[in-house]
Amino acid sequence: MTKVLVCYYSRTGNTERMAKEIARGARRAGAEVVLSPVKGVDPRGLREFDAIVMGSPTYYGTMAAECKAFIDRSVALHGKLDGRVGGAFTSAGGRASGAETTVLDILKAWLIHGMVVQGTSADFHYGPAAVGGPDKETLAACRAYGKRLAELAKQVRG
Repeated sequence: MTKVLVCYYSRTGNTERMAKEIARGARRAGAEVVLSPVKGVDPRGLREFDAIVMGSPTYYGTMAAECKAFIDRSVALHGKLDGRVGGAFTSAGGRASGAETTVLDILKAWLIHGMVVQGTSADFHYGPAAVGGPDKETLAACRAYGKRLAELAKQVRG
């Protein structure tokens, strides 16, 4: 069975709400999902997952320090996450507040780990992003994203 980790940092609950919907979508695709705040995840355990999705609020155009610290700790696994699927999502305080750069910063870390990242030609090209609390459209995009990543992981990791 495909195993997906959805980890996140959320101060206000917006990013957590998105994470829950991504997990829901991955479960709909038949994946086993672990949903956890980043502080509850030991980076050494990342090798047991076929897909790793991280969510962070946007702070000053990038991810929260808690997420960056998690990625920094994952350096110990450099070269050991090749071929896994990576994804990212964010909630931001405004339209032009750095949501895309936040998602891209997380995706860059996954790419450096050798992970597979898939964009979409539909809205949310890099990964779901909410302005403030996620609305119905964003929550639906989160579910679709979770499903898509779980399906991709099943294909890639077989």
